[in-house]
Amino acid sequence: MKENKTTPNTFARIYIHTVFTVKNRDSLISDLWRDRLYSYMSSIISNNGNNVIAIGGMPDHLHILLSMHNTTIPLSDLMRLVKGDSSRWINENKLSVRRFGWQPGYGAFSCGPKDIDVIANYIRNQEKHHANKKFVDEYKQLLIREGVKFDEKFIFYSIE
Repeated sequence: MKENKTTPNTFARIYIHTVFTVKNRDSLISDLWRDRLYSYMSSIISNNGNNVIAIGGMPDHLHILLSMHNTTIPLSDLMRLVKGDSSRWINENKLSVRRFGWQPGYGAFSCGPKDIDVIANYIRNQEKHHANKKFVDEYKQLLIREGVKFDEKFIFYSIE
């Protein structure tokens, strides 16, 4: 476990909703090992001084709502660790039907304490939510709602 080397009198609780996809948006996350993956990813985040509030997704993408307390690790480093270590773990344990990897990049959106329950519920109910809405449409709506300017060519690759 990494030591949390915060500066004295520095306190933080930053809520962030992250979204990222499997490489090429392949549906490789299996129900057979999905919960183990969530647990593994949660451990990476907590071992780096932060907390997972909710984690969930579909076979081709994932959402994590986390509370960042460790002010010494940037979100970009934490996401690199979560994605890199988890894909290595999936491949070493031969969980996926073919080589597993995450697509480059991620979405990250700040949220306030009053939003936590709604976002956590949304993340935990991804299957129900995606019965009516495609991921790319959902993601674009999220970007627009959050006021994020984006170029269509940089939206997570479509399933081919």
